[in-house]
Amino acid sequence: MIQAATETAALAATLAEPADPLAFTATPCPLGALLDTAARDYPDRPAIDFLGRGLIWREVARQADAAAAGLQAIGVGKGVCVGLCLPNTPYAVIMYFAVLKAGGTVVNFNPLYTERELANQVADSGTRIMVTLDIALIHDKIAKLAREGRFDHVIVCSMADALPPMKSLLFRAFKSKTLATVSNEAPYLRFARLIGGAATPRPVAIDPEQDVAVLQYTGGTTGVPKAAMLTHANITANIQQVLATNTMIERGAERIVCVLPLFHVFAMTAVMDFGVAIGAEIILLPRLDMKQLMATIARKRPTMLPGVPTLFAAICNAAGTGQDFSFIRFCMSGGAPMSLEGMERFRHLSGSPILEGYGLSETSVVTTTPPDRVKIGSVGRALPGTIIEIRDPEPPHAILPQGARGEICVRGPQVMRGYFNRPDEAAKTFIDGALRTGDIGYLDEEGYLFIVDRIKDLILCGGYNVYPRVIEEAAYQHPAVQEAIAIGIPDEYRGQAPKLFVTLRKDVSATEAEILAFLNSHLNRIEIPKAVEIRETLPKTMVGKLSKKELVAEEAAKAAQRR
Repeated sequence: MIQAATETAALAATLAEPADPLAFTATPCPLGALLDTAARDYPDRPAIDFLGRGLIWREVARQADAAAAGLQAIGVGKGVCVGLCLPNTPYAVIMYFAVLKAGGTVVNFNPLYTERELANQVADSGTRIMVTLDIALIHDKIAKLAREGRFDHVIVCSMADALPPMKSLLFRAFKSKTLATVSNEAPYLRFARLIGGAATPRPVAIDPEQDVAVLQYTGGTTGVPKAAMLTHANITANIQQVLATNTMIERGAERIVCVLPLFHVFAMTAVMDFGVAIGAEIILLPRLDMKQLMATIARKRPTMLPGVPTLFAAICNAAGTGQDFSFIRFCMSGGAPMSLEGMERFRHLSGSPILEGYGLSETSVVTTTPPDRVKIGSVGRALPGTIIEIRDPEPPHAILPQGARGEICVRGPQVMRGYFNRPDEAAKTFIDGALRTGDIGYLDEEGYLFIVDRIKDLILCGGYNVYPRVIEEAAYQHPAVQEAIAIGIPDEYRGQAPKLFVTLRKDVSATEAEILAFLNSHLNRIEIPKAVEIRETLPKTMVGKLSKKELVAEEAAKAAQRR
């Protein structure tokens, strides 16, 4: 169905109506309507806090409308891709909704990508308009691509202008070396000039079911970067699904800390879009700085804290004796499995349980979440309107019975339309209309989902399947282990053998032999690591998830040298 932009506020208001989980039907609407509704219902309530500078919902909507009109003036409309290469700043929120209101498609770029990675994504998506920040570390990579003629327009936002007045003065005085030299010639356009024209954009007829709102790049199940096409209906349905399972949310009163990067689908949907939908104050931090994060938590007293396991572990380590976290009511963990020990540490600190959900870029992000109660080791039950199937991985046509381990496949209104310009990849990813996630898991008798591991991370030891997560969970039970990654390494006798990498907690010691001896009593013979290696740090992704690929490549290189 096509809904004119002028009618979307009324449609978006359906988000305020509680859904019956047993008879859930999503009400598709353009994403821009979420911001219109927040500005209508909570015009003077705090919307964004950025390092102490606050914006109210009316002001965020005003700037987004002006930016949308500015984008339309330079050619943005239906189907036009606009890249956002921004860290967490108010511009990331404003420009996201501005692109959507102008009728365009958002393409999220990681600001710390190399020039080569940025160039590849620009070419693959067909992005000709890029939005970035005047920080040299980010801007100069975009500027190099601009000199190669890759962009028609580069919109540059001012970091100093986003800060509170005193911090802005100090930034200009003492951080000037971090600023880029921004050209005033084409294709460059300052953000202040972009929003200096018409106050409102021309109405655009959005078909929520068909029009792509976001191209979200992901390695998917093959490791080849490709863009999941997320429609307006996909993302708004996912927000409605989450709202249907959270009856304690207080609209217009929640405060969400956002240190997760908004260019990642977790923060984009579960923090920004969800926060706008409920009129929450979104507390933005540009990067993970533990001192800054802890001070912000104490200053703003957030009620919601989304994160990944490593973030919750870092907060536990940084918390001072007697520090109060009782104001946090909802903690959501995703992106990677969270150990039971990690959950208990944070619950003891804050009194708030961590709700561990499951999702991926291809499902707009959320697929499961704990309902009325948490089951240890489970990522919850399917969201309303979502069907989870456990299928035999090879071939994937057979649906397995309850309790059997197999590939997790998903159906629901939040599942992507496909991969952009990759029909071959989409054909591999869907089976009988269900999305293949590449994860191994099982459903219990109450429909709770348990994740076993990634298919690609499976270790094949002499014909036996060994799941790295089982080894990692055992390692976390050791009192000295802070982080753990298990991978498969080449083994002449068994083909592959497990190897465990760990970091240790501060002020706690252990030897590799002691950890290995501990694991002998917690794992079966096949699962025992061939070696344990203690390191100062372990590789992480930009979101903060522990990353295996660097260690796999390192061990493969060692094996090649021994040949």
